Amino acid sequence: MLRPSALFSWFTPVNRLTGVGPAMGQALARLLPSVKPVEEEAGRAAPVLRDLLFHLPGGVIDRTRVTPVAQLEKGQYATIEVMITEHAPPPRIKRRLPYKVAAQDETGVVMLTFFHAKNDYLIRQLPVGARRLICGQVDMYDGVATIAHPDVMAPVEKAAEVLKLAPSYGLTAQVSQKLLAKLSAQALRQVTPLPEWQDAAWLAQQGWPGFHTALAQLHAPQDAAVLEAGSAPRSRLAYDELLANQLALALVRRSQQRQRAPAIAFDVSRHRELLDTLPFQLTAGQVTILQELMQEMASGQRMVRLLQGDVGSGKTILALALMVQAVASGKQACLMAPTDLLARQHYATLKRYTDALHIPLALLSGKMKKPEQDSVKTALASGAIPLVVGTHALFQEQVQFSDLALVVVDEQHRFGVGQRMRLTGKGNAPHLLQMTATPIPRSLSMTMYGDMDVSSLTERPPGRQEIDTRAVPESRMSEVIDGIGRVLAAGEKAYWVCPLIERVDQPDETTQDLAAAEERYRLLVTHFPGKVGLVHGRMKLAERERVMQDFAHGELQLLVATTVVEVGVDVPQATVMVIEHAERFGLAQLHQLRGRVGRGSNPSRCILLYHNRLSQTAKDRLNILRQTNDGFVIAEEDLRLRGEGDMLGTRQTGLPDYVLADLSVHLPLIRVAHDDAKLVLHQDPSLSSQRGQALQLLLSLFEYDSAMALLRVI
Repeated sequence: MLRPSALFSWFTPVNRLTGVGPAMGQALARLLPSVKPVEEEAGRAAPVLRDLLFHLPGGVIDRTRVTPVAQLEKGQYATIEVMITEHAPPPRIKRRLPYKVAAQDETGVVMLTFFHAKNDYLIRQLPVGARRLICGQVDMYDGVATIAHPDVMAPVEKAAEVLKLAPSYGLTAQVSQKLLAKLSAQALRQVTPLPEWQDAAWLAQQGWPGFHTALAQLHAPQDAAVLEAGSAPRSRLAYDELLANQLALALVRRSQQRQRAPAIAFDVSRHRELLDTLPFQLTAGQVTILQELMQEMASGQRMVRLLQGDVGSGKTILALALMVQAVASGKQACLMAPTDLLARQHYATLKRYTDALHIPLALLSGKMKKPEQDSVKTALASGAIPLVVGTHALFQEQVQFSDLALVVVDEQHRFGVGQRMRLTGKGNAPHLLQMTATPIPRSLSMTMYGDMDVSSLTERPPGRQEIDTRAVPESRMSEVIDGIGRVLAAGEKAYWVCPLIERVDQPDETTQDLAAAEERYRLLVTHFPGKVGLVHGRMKLAERERVMQDFAHGELQLLVATTVVEVGVDVPQATVMVIEHAERFGLAQLHQLRGRVGRGSNPSRCILLYHNRLSQTAKDRLNILRQTNDGFVIAEEDLRLRGEGDMLGTRQTGLPDYVLADLSVHLPLIRVAHDDAKLVLHQDPSLSSQRGQALQLLLSLFEYDSAMALLRVI
């Protein structure tokens, strides 16, 4: 789809800016965020001016006060006014030594140091005898204050330009604060101001500036408060991003409501055959939702639905029942899982039932050998295989179906709007059931599933155990190990989950004390020789599956793992889950991990092993896990406890990684954006009014191209 000409400047590559060469272009590509929605897979060769301007500063650098040299302290960011007194370039044979420039004021001497500097440049910038304003980070060497590579070296005549607040950006190697500020200012001058797409009365009521003005205020902050998430310019930009998201979802939903889909009539006898193969009865909640979904599939209107249910609530059986109905109507169905491990486990689980029903079932994974893949693809294209389980490999262009009528997607949070739309290319508008075991509060689900209807399984199947959850400090680890010994002696099995695979030689502050799975494995093997296995994501698939099989059905009783066991692992004999460094995990992930136990008839326990003094938020989080096994309650509590970047962990829940919106502050704006998008499309279905045309620019600015295309099909 062609981009509107008004946005050409916004999508100019950053490497066309003055001062950006090939190396700097690569550094900026590593640094700058992409607002391309998670469902859009195609990337760009380089970041663009829009990305640069959306990389907002996180704080300010205060250059307003001049500090006497004698008062400089190590670690301080300071502005000084000094006279240049001497240049000391490194000897020719020792080029790796720094170039030093001595300077002083009335109170003392400071040394300015430069590595790999050009002598003529420094002589021009810092001539001996000249007075200069210098800004930078202070260090101390042998009692002398030092500033390496100052951010500012300006004549005192430019004090009005220097002595002010400056933006402080997140950085990466090779990119400085000075450069980012310079490039952002250059980008603001080059981009075309855009027409207002927000309602004028709403802007006035909120006291928000225009879009371009908001960007300018944030990249040249007059005070620190303007950069806070709740400030007027930040809220304005956050609402723009949320409105673009909600408008795209509304367009997709409208399109889906108009689609005709294969009518899958309910086959009573086939359904009874399936029920007869199950070793349990469906709960009342399962029966109600199943009836609702089957009626929807029989209507001839496309079903696009999210089925959310707690760990072990029985979502997969409902999906199987729908797939059996699709096959009974002479059509095909598929189930997609996010990982090869989970796809293979689904395949093994479903095959027990499909074999009893004499329904051919295949597995398709990118890790299968090519001849195996080709055989499955041929059978799918011919219709010889009506049911298939797989990974993203199912939606490769070369995978063709004979008559695909139902797609089930399990635990694939990042299977987004654009991907849901592209499924229509695999069949005649197939029905879609997306499943998640991470319940999401309704206000949040709109940000990701606003184009879908939602069904919730809140009832636990009979026999599912309540899990006794306890928080235990690291100092009692020996007691935990002794307790594991008693569990293994009783013939039961246990998990021990660690956040890292192996220790690193130079750990950073966030990882230096985290338990490593390999290190913990070596310790536990000394206690329980021959009974401990290790799995993590870096292992080869065959080796990982061998260990998993030995744990599920063989001699291994204790599985040390990373979060690779978070979903899809079903070992009913496992009764204990130890989660090391539990304070570092989000609530949703802790709940998912805990759900690996309590699947059999024996009482089960979850040990939350914490290693540090807990913050109040961490204490509250662990207490919630101790008090309830209800995933829906946990989701609401996690939302209540959310903090900057911590709300459920957006990467754990699969919520969009917003660039401008911070849901810990801007969550109430989602409802407003949701209602605004609905009203706009009701009043202006083709977005042809003055505001509607501006909103088309908003959609294109945030690259909702697939949603934009739907405007052409009214």
